[in-house]
Parts: sequence; C-alpha cells; structure tokens
Amino acid sequence: MSDSTVIPVVSIVGKSDSGKTTCMERLIRALADRGYRVGSVKHHVHDFDIDVPGKDSWRHAKAGAAVTLVSSPSKLGMVRCMDHEASLGELLELAGDVDVLLTEGYRRAGEVRIEVSRRARSTELVCSPSELFAIVTDNTEIDTGDVPVFDLDDVEGLAALVESAFLDSRRDGD
Repeated sequence: MSDSTVIPVVSIVGKSDSGKTTCMERLIRALADRGYRVGSVKHHVHDFDIDVPGKDSWRHAKAGAAVTLVSSPSKLGMVRCMDHEASLGELLELAGDVDVLLTEGYRRAGEVRIEVSRRARSTELVCSPSELFAIVTDNTEIDTGDVPVFDLDDVEGLAALVESAFLDSRRDGD
C-alpha cells in the first residue's frame, strides 16, 4: 500500500441497542478472514476511561501525563488527553497501516454509512436512504430506496459489498 492510497472509512450507524457492535464484530472478522488489515474506532459521546483505576498507566495520566503509552510484546495502547474530538482524518493517521477503518457510532462524520436497524428496537432509520451505502435489518417494511439491504445475519454478503466497493483494488495493488 502506498502512502498516497486513501484508506476507506466505513461507518456503522444506528440507534442504541440496534446491533451495531455485533455487526462491527462480524464485519471485522469477515474482512480479516479475507486477509485485510482492519482498523476500528468506537465513538463515544461522553468521556470514557480505558485505564483501570490504580494501575500504573492510570496513575501516570492522573499525575498529569498528556500521553500515556502501555507497551508489551503483543500490544500497544495509548491514552492521549485531547482538547477537541479527533477527526476521522486524525484517527486514520493513528490507525496506521490498515486496509480499511471501520467506525461505530459516527452518524454524521464520514461519507460511507451502513445502518443497522432491528425491528424490535425501531421501525425508522436514523439516516435517510440517500445517506446510506447499505442497510442491515430484519425489517422488510423499511423504505430503503435503492440502497442494498442485508439480513442481520448476512455478514458475508455485507463483507463482499465492502470488499468489492473499496478493497479489491487495494489487493490488486499489493
């Protein structure tokens, strides 16, 4: 992959408890099984803490470190204090060498959105069909326009759509 290659960003959106995380998990696994390096970002509207209170990295941050890194032979973690919400461009830079970045919860950021909608949660979409790349749902009564629709369990079909739209050319360039 060359530095000039634009990494595609695909955002999984939907109402809370609609199945976004399950869809993300399945799509990550399906794309990874196809040989792609997948990055993921979970958007939180509120503050969050991934450090465990009392652990060394938490103590470093509480002491005033602007950036705290935790490194092991198999993982690298970073907590950075921010004065603004990171843009998708900044997150792409942090993601590093990935073929695709999947995001969860970015309803308005990014241009490629896949909405997950479960009938038990809602009968309405959060985005208009014109804003969507695909819809994952168990509700056949939703007006989806010309947007491709996948069943909640059809992750292979969804992965194939993402692959053909954004990743085939990346593989050909390797």
